[in-house]
Amino acid sequence: MNNQPARFIELDSGKRIAYHQTPGAGPGVLFLGGFKSDMTGTKALALEAWCRRAGRPFTRFDYSGHGTSSGTFEQGTIGEWLDDTLAVIDRLTDGPLVLVGSSMGGWLALHATLARPDRVDALLTLACATDFTERLLMARFGEEQLEVLEREGRLLIPCDYDDQQPYPITRELLQEGRQHLLLDGPIPIHCPVRMLHGMQDPDVPWAFSLQTCEQLESDDATLTLIKRGDHRLSTQADLDLICHTLARL
Repeated sequence: MNNQPARFIELDSGKRIAYHQTPGAGPGVLFLGGFKSDMTGTKALALEAWCRRAGRPFTRFDYSGHGTSSGTFEQGTIGEWLDDTLAVIDRLTDGPLVLVGSSMGGWLALHATLARPDRVDALLTLACATDFTERLLMARFGEEQLEVLEREGRLLIPCDYDDQQPYPITRELLQEGRQHLLLDGPIPIHCPVRMLHGMQDPDVPWAFSLQTCEQLESDDATLTLIKRGDHRLSTQADLDLICHTLARL
């Protein structure tokens, strides 16, 4: 594990994006975390350790409003977090990249690949949550919740991964997310794509990864279903599979 304190890049907007970076040679690896996750998670650190052993450059970072980056989570949107991702790509990395996106990070990795096709050589997604603002969040809200959302502009929903503390979903997050939906048509990504998804995932059904894979224009795209895998994919067997898949890419 990298025990050094996080470094920061200053964006034109005044935001400070926290990151850790490991030097190396050859194609670099950039990890994109999930919704309300930070860069200190098990998968990020396991990938960093693998890159150190393999001598590959590795970067992990916190979106604004996440971890030690500046900003407020409640004010964040998909577009803002995508801008953070592109700033990290443009300012912190050089040469070809393999993007590894977990959950929401998978959706953002797809968009980053579309925005920087000359930089992304391959893509690995873990429990990819493409279009989750519309297909997961909006789809789960009942009439009463939608009324609260419309009236107050925010809604608190339970979270099983943050000490059971509920977190806010805002009207702006949902409305802005509609500008980034991908599953309604072909996704013009042509690089190699590997997708892993647990069949016991209670948060993002594996059908999301299947639908994403079907929409990709890449002829070199595969989906691996992990029978006992959950959303986190953080058991040692899961981590070994992730690193093995990355090594083959």
